[in-house]
Amino acid sequence: MSDPTPSNLPLILPRLPILASDGANWKNIQFAYFREPPCDVPEHVSSQHVICLNVGKPVQLEQAVGGRYEKVGSGFGDLKIYPAYLSQWFHWNKEAEFFNLLLAPSFLATVGYEVFGSDRLELIPHLATLFDPLIGQIGFALKTSLEIDGRNSHLYADSLAHALVVHLLSRYSTNSRQHKTVTGSFTQQQWQQIVDFIEANLDRNISLTQLAEIVRLSPYHFAHLFKQSTHISPHQYLIRCRIERAKQLIVMGNLSLAAIAQTVGFASQGHFTYHFKRLVGVTPKVFWQLSQER
Repeated sequence: MSDPTPSNLPLILPRLPILASDGANWKNIQFAYFREPPCDVPEHVSSQHVICLNVGKPVQLEQAVGGRYEKVGSGFGDLKIYPAYLSQWFHWNKEAEFFNLLLAPSFLATVGYEVFGSDRLELIPHLATLFDPLIGQIGFALKTSLEIDGRNSHLYADSLAHALVVHLLSRYSTNSRQHKTVTGSFTQQQWQQIVDFIEANLDRNISLTQLAEIVRLSPYHFAHLFKQSTHISPHQYLIRCRIERAKQLIVMGNLSLAAIAQTVGFASQGHFTYHFKRLVGVTPKVFWQLSQER
């Protein structure tokens, strides 16, 4: 039996994915967007948990997962949860459009221990129709992130992966515990260490784990404490820092806008321009022109 990840699922599906996270090198989650004709998917086993979200027209789905057969309808926004290491076979009767979100069991165990105090929590299979707006939002947010700037989306994808796993373990697992409450704030020294690290690595793909390690917190608790302290996510803060550095470099006038975009960590000038205008109100070029008039 094969082990389908976004890299090798095309081996058992008729078409290649429209979009996949393989090239983005995300650490804790994988994403693939498929549009497949009616087909039988051969029996296989995945070493990762699979969250499948229908993003197309309704289809009739036949499936045998872990020896359990189901025939169900699936409409836009419906999702299925397939835990790792269960045999899977599928058939659908018309073109199917769907996202696959893949999570390693080791990642769930880590988050489970950090947040709920147990690394032995197991996902429960959900084969019938299930609708969860939060999971849908996370799926589309990952897709948009890949489309806009996949190569520099590590921090954002990492944050979404942690949020997704906490949600899954809270609602769709054997867990019966409440997650640990996050309270308090960073000390002045901790905050300065975080800021210094971000400022020194604006051109790099900073991960949530890297930031959390600075102050010796779990990624989940770091992200929540960061949001409580700043009212924005680590990813949003990183983007703002990049734009502030870009403004300084534009005023200095020593680099082209393309070079500035690369220097502060944007994968393309288009992505740089998008965020600059969103946060500053004008494009980098207009900002440069205004700076020359002062």
